[in-house]
Amino acid sequence: MPGSGFNEELVERLQSGEEHAFVELFSIHRERLKRMLEFRMDRRLRGREDASDILQEVYIDAHQRMRHYLRRPQLSFYVWLRQLTTQRLIDVHRRHLKAEMRDIKQEVGINRQLLAATSASMALQLASALASPSQLAMHAELVLQIEMALEGMDEIDREVIALRHFEELRNSEVAEVLGLKEAAASNRYMRALTRLREVLQEIPGFLDES
Repeated sequence: MPGSGFNEELVERLQSGEEHAFVELFSIHRERLKRMLEFRMDRRLRGREDASDILQEVYIDAHQRMRHYLRRPQLSFYVWLRQLTTQRLIDVHRRHLKAEMRDIKQEVGINRQLLAATSASMALQLASALASPSQLAMHAELVLQIEMALEGMDEIDREVIALRHFEELRNSEVAEVLGLKEAAASNRYMRALTRLREVLQEIPGFLDES
């Protein structure tokens, strides 16, 4: 992943009217955005929606909104793209909600669905990475146990871990996403890791055997 200096240089070129700089910037961040989509998308939608198709829509959104972003680039370019990608992901979940609900209930349902999808992905990856051979034989049950443990965590703590460990965002990017100062984001991450270990220890034998 290119350094922030290279990204800033491309943004400056874009501000100077160099159209191709946008193509370069999006290309640099495309794989990160794709991984984010695959991590956050509800598993039930993965056969119906393709991350590459969603990113094509994000590309169009970003290109149309580029002038507005360049007037006041308060976020780093990647975090801005990630924000647009998150909105597209919300749209995807909204399209696939089966139950007809009033708007406010629908939005609450979408938010819960996204949070649940994140917990499910985290649980699956943690189980695959940390489970002992004996636990792998009961993989589905273990994933469910981890998912339930994650749901018991503070929402922000869970999100910090998702951003840092699973999306692999830098601390400065996590701070931008969550609207925190960098020192606060770092402290929150360390606290969240401690809490994660605590909830995983509640699963009989999980960390002891891993």
